[in-house]
Formats: sequence, structure tokens, C-alpha cells
Amino acid sequence: MTGINEQLEIIRRGADEILVEDDLVNKLKSGKPLRVKAGFDPTAPDLHLGHTVLINKLKQFQDLGHHVLFLIGDFTGMIGDPTGKSTTRPPLTEFEVAENAKTYQEQIFKILDRDKTEVVFNSHWMQDVGAVGMIKLAASSTVARMLERDDFSKRYGAGQAIAIHEFLYPLIQGYDSVALEADVELGGTDQKFNLLMGRQLQEQHGQKPQVVLTMPILEGLDGVQKMSKSLNNYIGIDDTPNDMFGKIMSVSDELMWRYFELLSFRPMSEIEGFKQEIESGKNPRDIKFLLAEEIIARFHSKEDAVSAREGFIAQFSKNKIPDDIPEFTLEAGAEGMLIANLLKESGLTPSTSEAMRMIKQGAVKLDGEKITDKSLKVSAGTSGVFQVGKRKFAKVMLH
Repeated sequence: MTGINEQLEIIRRGADEILVEDDLVNKLKSGKPLRVKAGFDPTAPDLHLGHTVLINKLKQFQDLGHHVLFLIGDFTGMIGDPTGKSTTRPPLTEFEVAENAKTYQEQIFKILDRDKTEVVFNSHWMQDVGAVGMIKLAASSTVARMLERDDFSKRYGAGQAIAIHEFLYPLIQGYDSVALEADVELGGTDQKFNLLMGRQLQEQHGQKPQVVLTMPILEGLDGVQKMSKSLNNYIGIDDTPNDMFGKIMSVSDELMWRYFELLSFRPMSEIEGFKQEIESGKNPRDIKFLLAEEIIARFHSKEDAVSAREGFIAQFSKNKIPDDIPEFTLEAGAEGMLIANLLKESGLTPSTSEAMRMIKQGAVKLDGEKITDKSLKVSAGTSGVFQVGKRKFAKVMLH
């Protein structure tokens, strides 16, 4: 097995916090494969690259020889994760949970080793807990402790409803760690309260508390808000190779490095080398090609990655997009921004009437695709290269 210092370097990569790192070192010193858990509620069946940040970290633990527990929260999914929510979430039906769970299992093995991954469902132990067990579990914490959770505290302070069953969610997530005897649990930064609850309950059950490792929330294509399908700033792992390539290439040069750290499996030393190459004059586009090809090869194939790159270059050359084009970040508003206003605000047309005229002439494109709808409203989360005529280009991000 890889030495402790080398393991720590890999485990720390991209992590926001490790609580408590001394505990992790002691667990690693034991020489035993650690039981590493991450839970996913099957509320959204289609994964995007934001979801894979945690799965990538599981893969790193797996490659280091540790035992990965991929927990599908079919029981907690019927409660609905209240994290970050301002209102009580409607629970999923058993059928919805089961169908979404199937899709998860089809998708995660594009990253994880199927033969080395234990997929578990928390209904397997929670259905045996019963009413008495649930009361005992509820007695393991206090209302005051629950109100320490940021989203609960805000809702309580604002006079918004908090259903009693929502308090059960962090308790059940914590009890999952007891049932699985987890050594490490991974989660997003927004899950910190729930992850620490696992430590608390393990100690109450006489187990050594798990190490909590939080990962940052990945920004979407706009570089501002978290990657989300509802914001249309996402890259789905089932996107076609060409769509995936184009979306990755639309990421800003600055955000590219965050994607490299959280989504790539290249050594950080190699990524630092890429930064030096750019400082020495290399086109950032060429480095971004490597990121796009790696990700597409992971979810499709190397052949698809090469084909997508060649297609992108051909389209890029056809449109003759300059290397150095102006970039704009605009406010879309709740209802989106009219395409004519976007063209004017980004300097591509002197007025909205001229923008309308250019759209009518078929002279306006987004990422090489012609825009014909003069009433089009471009929503927040959209990012791409807008073109007017043959020589006017601007990279625009809306938030």
C-alpha cells in the first residue's frame, strides 16, 4: 500500500476540510484498508460533473487500496434532504427512489471499479429499526443542537416551517455511519453538520469516530453559481462527446484550474507544469483540450475524445474565432436577458434595433449555431461565444 505521506497528499487534494486529520493519520498507520463512505440521495437520476467531485475522491481512496461504500439513501430519500432548503421538501415515492437508484448504479461505474465498490442501501438497516429504535435515535440529540445547523437556524429565525421529520435526516445519515462502521465519510461542504453527526453517534455507540472529509461545491460553466441542471450551467456525464467538449472549452481560463484539481486524475505536479507553460506563452486553449479529452475519455472513449477535439477545431477554424476575444459577465435577471439586449451590452451591436436586424439576417450565432428567434431570452448560467457577422465575437457569461 502507498506510504502514509503519499496517501495524505492525494487525500488532501481539493479537500476543503479534514476533521480530524490526526485521526486520519492514526487510521492510516493501522495499515488496514479504511471503510470510506459517501451517501447519495437518489433525488436526481442524471449525474453531472459537479456530482462526480465526491465520486472522484472515492476513486482516489479506492486506488489507494481502501474499501469504498457507495451509499444510496433510498430510506433518507423518502424524507428529502433539507440541506440548503428554505421549505420542507416533498418526499419521493418508493418507485421514484428505486428508478433513480438504478440510474445511479449505471453511471457511477464509469468512475469507480465495479469489483471493488460495495453499493449499499440504508433501507436495509433502517427498515429494522422500528418505532422504538427511531425514538431512541431521536433521543440522541437535542433541538438546540439541530438549530445549530445553518439552514434550520435561518428558517427558524425567519419563522418558516421546519417539519419534525426533517430533524431525523441528519440523525439517520449519522446512524448510517454506525451501521457501516465507517472510518471516513465524504460529503460536500454543505453536509458538514450531517457528517459530524456521524462522529457523534459513533462515539455514543462505542465506535471510533469517523474522519470527516468535505469537498467544495463545483462551480458551473458561469463560474459563479454551483453546477446545476436547473441553472443550465452543467456538464452532464451522459452529454454527447461533442456537447461535453464544447461546454468544457467554454469554461474560463481561470476556472479551468479548479476543474483540473477536482475533476482530473492527473498529478498536481503535472498541472503545475501546465500553468508554467501558459506563463511561458502557451495558448490556454491547448491545455483545456487535455482536460476535455480526459473527461470525455472517462465517460465515453479515447476515440470519442479525439473525434470531439477534431470536430471542435474544425468548427473553430470554420468560424475563424480569434484567440483573444473580449469577455463579459452580465446579469440575466430572474426572467433571463433578451438576446438583443445581450448583443448590445456585450458591444456586438450598437443598439438593440441593430441586433434585431442582424438576427433577421441570420448573422448572429452562439457557439457556431445560428440564432433566429428575436424574442429569445438567454437564461442565467448560459456561457458561450456570441458572434455577429464574420468578425465580431464576445465570450459572454450570464448569472
